Amino acid sequence: MKENSVLNLSVIDNDLGIRNNGQAAQSDIGQSRDAEFGDLRQVTYFELARLMERASRRFAGLIRAELTKLRVDDIGPAQAMILLAIGDSELSVAELLDRGHYVGSNVSYYLKQLADGDYIDRVASQRDKRSARIKLTEKGRLLRANLRDAAMTYERAVNRGDQDQRMLETAFQTLHQLELAWGTSSRFGV
Repeated sequence: MKENSVLNLSVIDNDLGIRNNGQAAQSDIGQSRDAEFGDLRQVTYFELARLMERASRRFAGLIRAELTKLRVDDIGPAQAMILLAIGDSELSVAELLDRGHYVGSNVSYYLKQLADGDYIDRVASQRDKRSARIKLTEKGRLLRANLRDAAMTYERAVNRGDQDQRMLETAFQTLHQLELAWGTSSRFGV
């Protein structure tokens, strides 16, 4: 195995051929184990999509645990992600939808919960009363800061150096390219 294919992760995922050799978990990049026969084969985009979905669920669990530590019980991971997406900006619901690729009906529900919990201010637009501008309240900014601090702690625990940073950047670029390709394909066909 090449030196640059070593992952410094403590998670072992047998579906993806990651195994523990007593020191660091390692993966044969671009290969996966066939569940039935145990032989190596190329990773498919379908498997990548499944991994992304599982990783997303685990990340939501991580946010849920952090909210519990912070004694926040009136919102969940989805609403916390919206707080992070809003950031220091004041934006419209349409801009928020663009930033987070959320479903409109879900965002309306999440924004109502955030407004009821005093995490956001929702102000009707001066030009169009049907449209609203959204910004974080002091309570929302404090929770956002706490979640960002927790994210930095987790990142420091996982990112062990330049190689891990390069791998993270490569993964991000790859997933971004897939997002664009899959979005285009779903709109215009293959």
